[in-house]
Amino acid sequence: MANTHYWQKLAKDKLESINQSIPKHWRLESLPNNEERRDVTGDYIRQYLSKDEIEMTESVALTIVQQTSTGQWTAEAVTRAFCHRASLAHQLTNCLHETFFDAAMKDAKRLDEYYSKHNKPIGPLHGLPVSLKDQFHVKGVETTMGYVGWIGTFQGKKGTGKERVFESELVKELRDSGAILYCKTSVPHTLMCGETVNNIIGYTWNPKNRNLSSGGSSGGEGALISLGGSPVGFGTDIGGSIRIPAAFNGLYGLRPSGGRLPYEGMANSMDGQNSVLSVVGPLANSVSTLQLLVKSLLTREPWLHDPLVHELPWREDKAMIPQNQKLSFAVLRHDGGVSLHPPVKRAVETVVNTLKDQGHKVIEWKPPSHKRGLDVIMKAWTYDNGADTRAAFEFSGEPPAPQVGQTYGEGYVPDPPKDAMHIAENNVAKRDYQKEYLEYWNTTAEKTGTGRPVDAVIMPLAPFAAARPKMYLYYGYSAIINLLDYTACTLPVALVDKNIDTVDPSFEALSDLDKKIMATYDPEIYDGAHVGVQLVGRRLQEEKVLAVTEYVANLLQSTSGNGATGSKGRL
Repeated sequence: MANTHYWQKLAKDKLESINQSIPKHWRLESLPNNEERRDVTGDYIRQYLSKDEIEMTESVALTIVQQTSTGQWTAEAVTRAFCHRASLAHQLTNCLHETFFDAAMKDAKRLDEYYSKHNKPIGPLHGLPVSLKDQFHVKGVETTMGYVGWIGTFQGKKGTGKERVFESELVKELRDSGAILYCKTSVPHTLMCGETVNNIIGYTWNPKNRNLSSGGSSGGEGALISLGGSPVGFGTDIGGSIRIPAAFNGLYGLRPSGGRLPYEGMANSMDGQNSVLSVVGPLANSVSTLQLLVKSLLTREPWLHDPLVHELPWREDKAMIPQNQKLSFAVLRHDGGVSLHPPVKRAVETVVNTLKDQGHKVIEWKPPSHKRGLDVIMKAWTYDNGADTRAAFEFSGEPPAPQVGQTYGEGYVPDPPKDAMHIAENNVAKRDYQKEYLEYWNTTAEKTGTGRPVDAVIMPLAPFAAARPKMYLYYGYSAIINLLDYTACTLPVALVDKNIDTVDPSFEALSDLDKKIMATYDPEIYDGAHVGVQLVGRRLQEEKVLAVTEYVANLLQSTSGNGATGSKGRL
């Protein structure tokens, strides 16, 4: 095991290289601390940008592609604007692991030359900057996934021949579609954390309220997109890692079902654990952007290059809600484990009341015990009892952050890895639970009044609007969706208002954990933070879930006083 000085020097040098990669003329001379400036979104970050940069970086992806695909904007100008804004976002929140701005500018110039010569775009994402979570392998760029021991290696190994030349499948497909790749974003080491923290970049803060976390494990994506440093980015989700940062940062984040988008060739934790697969999906400030990215990638026929992807093209007929059709929803107000903080409770009721006001049916969701399902997923996450992640820490001798230290820290005595019989038993338990949940969903057809089971379920994403540092203590609301492999999309609803979202003096805790989590709520600390929920559909219903999310978002946007961002996004 390496000594402390060794890993600290590696981490310090890596951080220095990240910060030095930002051009000098984009570096801020002085930075306010979190107490001096809680919210660094909106007008605060705009002060460092030109009028043209603001226009470009605050346009949704559809607008950007329309402009670059018709020659109204050059890909070079758009890329430069996002590189600048991403640089600012990093200095304010610690959201980047890698920048490759020079390579991005070369790619942008190549696209402009192609358009000038052929008078047409190279693909459906022509000139669109796309950010990537630091699990994606990109040529010429390192992948550390937050581990000091992965610096200068390929996933902790040297001499593989893949270092800085191998690319993940989705990266290739984005390039072929005309996207511009320019940065990779921060993650918590292990990936198994709802806060983004590691020994290289430190802590990634929530730009809307820097008392709070940006979420995890795609927390860098959440912070970057929230600050307008990216129009769209890709994260991954094994327990909520797309939806958590999306909700915490006022964004839309799609957790597709397994096998809809390509995961081939990505770095990961616990690779080979197949009971509950991590999935890849987009985060953005508009639903239309999510639709554009998913639809564009599916035109590349990813099932030809990733053996786990279903041959399932984009289904336009599923992506529209018939005019005047009444929808039906269910709402989960409590999962039986942990109660909701006041602002999250208000957000759930805001969505419910908005839908009821439009004549849609909303019934109570009383599914099979979520605790039983969570027991299954927790077993799946710990088949190897932390051996994979502990090995990654041992490459450099670095300690795990406190947020993951309970499982991977010094003094933890692991049990032996689970054998094939235990894994098989857990897989049977998972299948039985999925079947029971499926049949419960079917029974709702008797209550909806539409003749169909509910179209979607309104659920909290977490018990809090965002986690305070070292206080993410419960993953039940997000992880249950991973066990079921359902499609889900986050929906921004409101902002915390300390005058409305007051502490409930009548609250009675169900358990010590419930009491502990409720005690983390302080209206003064949370004031101004984003609050979101998730809309959940059945397996492989990405088109429908996105259509329903856009519909509900537009309803919220048209309702005054609820603080919703709507489907067009807001920075």
